[in-house]
Amino acid sequence: MNVERAELMVLGAGPAGVSAALAAAENGLDVVLIDEADEAGGQVYRAPRSRPGGPTDPSLQKASARQDPDAARGAALRARLAQSPVRFLSGQRVWAIEESFSIHAVGSGVSRTVTAPRLVSAAGAIERVVPFPGWTLPGVIGLAGATILLKSQSILPGRRMLVAGCGPLLLAVAAKVVEKGGQVAAVVDLAPLGRWLTVAPKLARRPDLARQGLAWRAALLRHGVAIHHASTLRSVETTPSGLSAVIGPVDTMGRAKPGATLNIGELDCVAVGHGLVPSIEVTRLVGAEHRFDRALGGWVPRIDPFGRTTVAGLYAAGDGCGIRGALPAEQAGRLAGLAAARDAEYLSDAALADLASPVRARLRGLEGFAGAMAELMAQRSGQVGDVAPDTIVCRCEDVTRSEIDRAVEDGASDVNQVKHFTRCGMGPCQGRMCADTVGELVGLRLGSREAAGLWTQRAPLRPVALEDLIGTYRYSDIPIPKPAPL
Repeated sequence: MNVERAELMVLGAGPAGVSAALAAAENGLDVVLIDEADEAGGQVYRAPRSRPGGPTDPSLQKASARQDPDAARGAALRARLAQSPVRFLSGQRVWAIEESFSIHAVGSGVSRTVTAPRLVSAAGAIERVVPFPGWTLPGVIGLAGATILLKSQSILPGRRMLVAGCGPLLLAVAAKVVEKGGQVAAVVDLAPLGRWLTVAPKLARRPDLARQGLAWRAALLRHGVAIHHASTLRSVETTPSGLSAVIGPVDTMGRAKPGATLNIGELDCVAVGHGLVPSIEVTRLVGAEHRFDRALGGWVPRIDPFGRTTVAGLYAAGDGCGIRGALPAEQAGRLAGLAAARDAEYLSDAALADLASPVRARLRGLEGFAGAMAELMAQRSGQVGDVAPDTIVCRCEDVTRSEIDRAVEDGASDVNQVKHFTRCGMGPCQGRMCADTVGELVGLRLGSREAAGLWTQRAPLRPVALEDLIGTYRYSDIPIPKPAPL
């Protein structure tokens, strides 16, 4: 097994992770940056590819950067990383973390271990999809999945699509689809138009992004795309002519309310997403303390202003600490990298204060816009309350809402006991798809999300093939002990 050592490890090569790695390396630390993707950039700054699964085409990146501000920022971030002394280990699936920050990862069939006295978790976020009848059907995908196809692979998720959920990603995905020649039958937004108008003053603090949002909306209007505000996707089913979706009105809490429903048929794709949830698998596995904050997207690690967690040597930055977006994540990542340099005694307190001051000022300037976006994506309590009893919640283990409710009725006092009673969250995704919904359902029964608690985090963090861990061997390689003496 290949073992590497560094002074700082950074998990996640999105905006926060790259910024943390660069800040630490600029101030003297030997840094290893690890990511499962082949290229740095994360979800927002994902690099375009010349073909699905193929190597990144530099000319394609340049062309994309001319058309898309996110692509331009991603290309600049990757260029800075390439010119830095940071060791970037791409294509590495981290599946376990031991004490003293020993990371076990698998990539290209090779198992490796990286150790360091300090670790930055920049794991980003996980898409939330509140279950509804038909959400597990082929052709129903997440907004994040649609974004990957559009940005990285330049592939239309469908020729005729419905885009539903909440937050700015709705308009971004829909506008990208029509730009590439696809048809969007409708956009279904949980937020009423008035909610967008309410947060408009905060959005205006980032005029560049506000203009981008208005451009997306204008493009949809030009293509005759109907935008249904204060509405939700109630169900999807298959028909001989494709997918058929039923949408209907909701109240301010996301609960379905009486009113005319609309059936939209002949779809070959439905893209849906209900905001983002911080990815806290790493910070949970290492043992950091967490708290629940609905405004930040859910459970988040307790951190100081520099991203230090309650575990010595462990830092967290980016959307894994609360949903705030790419630009705030970059600044938060830089603060974490500077803090790691200070704690490794490469910086004095005075130097840290000087370097951090402009970063914190930029971060404060982004808070208004970031807060508005988080507000639009925040979980609405009525959404989960409306999940029908026979709807599958855990798609890996086919666990329905009624089974979760019955587990609480039978005495389950938190999500871990619900998991024990039902196998909910024990499938290949290890609860990433269902944990937030299960926590909300149990919290409705027990009185709060805090009472529902968190699933205990265990390795493996990601599914790994056994052959990748054990390597190639022959039976003759297995040591056989000598027979015991009589």
